[in-house]
Amino acid sequence: MKKFSKQIALMLAVLLMLSLTACGSKSKDTTTNSQGDTTNETTESTTDTASGNFLNVHFDVEVASMDPQIATDGTSFEVLAAITEGLYSVDANGTPILAMAESVDKSTDGLTYTFKLRDAKWSNGTAVTANDFIFAWRRLVDPTVASEYAFIAEIAGIKNAAAITAGEMAADQLGVSAPDEKTLVVELDVPVPYFESLMAFPSFLPVNEAFFTAAGDTYGTSPETILSNGPFMITSYQPAATTISLAKSPTYWDVAKVALDGINYQVIKDSQQAMLSYQNGDLDVATLSGEQVEQFQADPEFHNIMAGYLWYVSPNQKVAGLENVNLRKALALAYDKTAIATNILKDGSIVADFAVPTHLATGPDGKDFRETTGTYLSTDKAKALEYWNTAKAELGVTELKYTMIVEDTESAINVAQFIQSEIQTTLPGITIEIQSMPKKNRVERLQAGDFELGLTRWGPDYADPMTYLDMWVTGSPNNYGFWSNAEYDAIIESAKKGELALDITARWEALKKAETIVMDEAVILPVYQKGDAVMMKAGVSGIEFHSVGINRIYKNTIKK
Repeated sequence: MKKFSKQIALMLAVLLMLSLTACGSKSKDTTTNSQGDTTNETTESTTDTASGNFLNVHFDVEVASMDPQIATDGTSFEVLAAITEGLYSVDANGTPILAMAESVDKSTDGLTYTFKLRDAKWSNGTAVTANDFIFAWRRLVDPTVASEYAFIAEIAGIKNAAAITAGEMAADQLGVSAPDEKTLVVELDVPVPYFESLMAFPSFLPVNEAFFTAAGDTYGTSPETILSNGPFMITSYQPAATTISLAKSPTYWDVAKVALDGINYQVIKDSQQAMLSYQNGDLDVATLSGEQVEQFQADPEFHNIMAGYLWYVSPNQKVAGLENVNLRKALALAYDKTAIATNILKDGSIVADFAVPTHLATGPDGKDFRETTGTYLSTDKAKALEYWNTAKAELGVTELKYTMIVEDTESAINVAQFIQSEIQTTLPGITIEIQSMPKKNRVERLQAGDFELGLTRWGPDYADPMTYLDMWVTGSPNNYGFWSNAEYDAIIESAKKGELALDITARWEALKKAETIVMDEAVILPVYQKGDAVMMKAGVSGIEFHSVGINRIYKNTIKK
């Protein structure tokens, strides 16, 4: 194991301080056996996870990666944002606010941003510099790194990002430079109205090059190989861990405003066990599902929060039969979405008859995107049967069998089982099998194209319809179904950096057309837009919930 003496010493000092007030306490950890079943074990801990000024938070899936340029999931993003700060953060209303950047100068043409960095330090005591951003962003677009989020640099409009990710230019040609250690200059190909919002997104978080190089292949896999410049620092973590612990970072530039001593995350996939932990005082924040919502919604500690996640079924069009649009439409119309939202989830989720969620973005007309667009693929079992009969004739089959992969959380499995039953009842001759697995494996299977049907989700990275619509261009790593449409590609390309990018009204209308194409082709089979039913202890305040980008921010959280 490589040595990082300054960081280790700092962490040990923090842990020693904590142990003086909470030595030898016990806490219940949840672990998952090889079959994916959740069990409980009692372990010794050096911190008191059930009391004091530590916030104890429930996750229902594991953290997949602590590398900001590799991470792709909301759970990882939440932890990364707690320990690392980019040029911007966002306030309680989701408005971008300066963070590592102390000031910004924008050119009149909107193509150049010059950031002056504040006097901030990493948790090993070294200064945060402009090179930390340059190094991280070059990693993001470098084809040899193969980041699934490389596309977001192009979305941000950063000069040469598209050519670099395509392997046509070297990563050092990216439009970022550093006249000095505290000045970062970013050049864009085209003006991007949501550029500053994007700068709060985890893919753009800085990475210290010297630390990264010393860690090598172990980077991001343990407290010793994770460096922080944010409100908190990692004290306990390993890949696929069921517990993750953070402590307030004494080197954070704004540490005086951080009230919590730390955060303890517990991964508990079984919702009943999570609620028991909450009632026992082992959790301060827990997410409910299904019948629990009805049971606790009158409780003053219950909170219903609309999230931005769109859940949908992705059909792999390289699989025999699923290339047929009538079959895809039959599947999309065959299940009762209202029953899923109202009877199964019961958490404030709403029916999704769209590809771009509600409350995501406001257009030049001042209205939410959904207010002036239609609905698509609404449940219609009679019509679904008509599409199935047409598909059978076109495909020359009378029956088909598919496997649907799904993550092993309780709510996802319940929804998948309901969809399975509905499709098999509505469309005689179609058989659906369900295969559950940890979320990380489900994502890997989708990305590799190793699936037939996949129940998945996407959360918005920034407040614009493009955060969804860009997924389905030809060759996108998030275009799991391998769909391709030249007209669609042309619309998205122009809206990102062509004529449409320069006309906000025309761009907005074009994005509506793009969504119509996706839905008419049943590229995805939408299910629901997620609502979160959350239990939060009465003494906890200041958690900032967001439907875009980072789900929860804890910098201003107080626990009494």
